[in-house]
Amino acid sequence: MKKLIIHGDPGLRKGGRIEYDGEEYEVFAVARQGDWHGPDRPQLWCTIGSEDEEETFEKQDYIPMHLDTEDIEAEGVTVLRERGAQPGET
Repeated sequence: MKKLIIHGDPGLRKGGRIEYDGEEYEVFAVARQGDWHGPDRPQLWCTIGSEDEEETFEKQDYIPMHLDTEDIEAEGVTVLRERGAQPGET
């Protein structure tokens, strides 16, 4: 599990799936930064990891400040699934 700061918005939301640096990751959380007073483009601060780390994320069985943090431009991320299923969707 790690934090990924994406400079720009590739159309990604919580529950999505991305390919980054040659690997696929589930997107557990997304915090959008920079819309009001920030840089010229928004930043998405994401918590990403493998499918088997989802339970660890949900139970908050990790220390957020100890996660590795990387940053990348939005063009360096391939969105495989934009978002997870929303309530009421099948």
